Amino acid sequence: MDSDVSALRSIAQAYFDAAYEMDAEKFASVFHPSSYVTKIGEDGDVSVTPIATWLAAVRGMRAPKQLGFERDDQILSVDVEKDLALLKVKLQVQPRVFTDMLSCLKVHGAWKIVQKVMTSST
Repeated sequence: MDSDVSALRSIAQAYFDAAYEMDAEKFASVFHPSSYVTKIGEDGDVSVTPIATWLAAVRGMRAPKQLGFERDDQILSVDVEKDLALLKVKLQVQPRVFTDMLSCLKVHGAWKIVQKVMTSST
């Protein structure tokens, strides 16, 4: 269990680094290729985006690091049950603060994010 928590904390750190650098390849390294990003869309309905589409959007974004913004990353919780885990994280990508629930599965012995559910505020 301790090694799983450690591995999941490493995934969270890689996720934070990817967000700060807005690095789609770093994000891709922690997401399973069949994962999705889910949020409430502009129209108030649930919006579900395949990870490949989301990563393409990331490639067009300016990085907080590039813009000189400070980092503010937090792992709020790590919950593990066998080969299933939930990471709750908070991070800042100016001007927004995001809270993400990252559902993870242990796939062939390695933890991967399989679903990102997110919300944000300014």
